[in-house]
Amino acid sequence: MEIEFIDEKDNKVFNRKEIKFYVDYDGEATPKILDIKSKLVALLNTKKELLVVDNVQPHYGEPKALGYAKVYDTVDDLKYIETDHVLAKNEEPAEEASEDEEEAAEEPAEEAAEEEAEE
Repeated sequence: MEIEFIDEKDNKVFNRKEIKFYVDYDGEATPKILDIKSKLVALLNTKKELLVVDNVQPHYGEPKALGYAKVYDTVDDLKYIETDHVLAKNEEPAEEASEDEEEAAEEPAEEAAEEEAEE
């Protein structure tokens, strides 16, 4: 996956930098927003909490997509301006992993309770 920047401009009103880019993913599936976000964080030398990938639009029949991202100056500005659904799709899925761990911890406890009941 390669990223080519098309346009970068500073938006002083919203305290952010707006970036338009192309993602070239020849021979791969369309990349996920979180994968693109990780690559942009590395290329722009910014923090993951300050960057939001707004949208990614694949080109029909081509391994290429047009994307739009925003890099905010502060986390407070980001949370105040961005909508909830944009923030949700830019979050890491850490909640699912913790739920799976909790379920795995509950299963042995249930099995132990069943064994005690049988005795």
